[in-house]
Amino acid sequence: MGSIQRYNFETGVYRPPSEGGSNSLLVRFTRNCPWNHCTFCGMYKNEKFELRTLEDIKQDIDAMAQLAHDLKELSSKTGESGKVSHEAAVMLMRRTPELEYSNGFPMVYQWLLSGGKTAFVQDANSLIMKTENLVPALEYLRETFPSINRVTSYARSKTLAQKKPETLKNIREAGLDRLHLGLESGDKAVLNIIKKGATPESHIKGGQKAIKAGFQVSEYWMPGVGGKACWENHALNTARVLNDINPHYIRSRPFRLWPGTPLNQAALEKEFRLLSPQEQLEELRLTMETLNVSSRVCFDHAGNCWQNRRGGYLFSLSYEGYKFPEEKQQVLALIDEGLECQGH
Repeated sequence: MGSIQRYNFETGVYRPPSEGGSNSLLVRFTRNCPWNHCTFCGMYKNEKFELRTLEDIKQDIDAMAQLAHDLKELSSKTGESGKVSHEAAVMLMRRTPELEYSNGFPMVYQWLLSGGKTAFVQDANSLIMKTENLVPALEYLRETFPSINRVTSYARSKTLAQKKPETLKNIREAGLDRLHLGLESGDKAVLNIIKKGATPESHIKGGQKAIKAGFQVSEYWMPGVGGKACWENHALNTARVLNDINPHYIRSRPFRLWPGTPLNQAALEKEFRLLSPQEQLEELRLTMETLNVSSRVCFDHAGNCWQNRRGGYLFSLSYEGYKFPEEKQQVLALIDEGLECQGH
């Protein structure tokens, strides 16, 4: 029997849908979230943030590479030239039964089946790492898996805002291509309520610096997170911040209460009043009207669950979304259709 030790590596829980599952190799550079104060979020709670050593990261990459190598080698023995076969996965599990309980094994297997093209660096803010560790870790990942053509990660805009331009450029050149940033809101009052630890200005500065350094930038915002009290300012100021950043992607993550979070408790105590689905869509329309960007606006999450006249999803769930400004009127027309359906 084979030893499970040769395949041991860490895999975190969270990643964006567009970078997940069978699409991306999940490589853990840090553990959990260094901020972890957001009142809407239940991720990483009761978990301590930790920086992983360069040695540990490299060992994980080596273990992933060993697993990939053995799957490919067994596949070639089953007659699959250059492809990873189901038979090979079964053979490897028989040889190393502990793989049945490994989260990493199915992830690597599915990643190889999908072509092994992308990787996602976990957890919540990898750019908080020291550059002298982050750069060689990225370079080692790229060297070990030359098939990878895109590496992405979560990042905080405040961290980016504090980095020197040449530092960001070095990180980009080491192989990190796309950054996912949690904007949530562009309104100062809302950002304070949700304890984001950022200001509209730091969001703009971080996003602009990342773009200037050559990163693809994906900004996430939360329709409805301002509640009934702040919805209009949330809609307008979020659009204005996004206009100043002009990111490559803008992704809608409609606000939902998360049990156990401070914002959920505030809602139970009637201090925070949720928008209805129709009110949330009206807010969304104001945001879209105010947007003046050359971005792709995406509704690539099941939280965007408004319905069209046929009872299906109102928006496309494509990770590439709608191209603005070319498809802005189409998005506004879809919202009007959704409002019409909500009103019935």
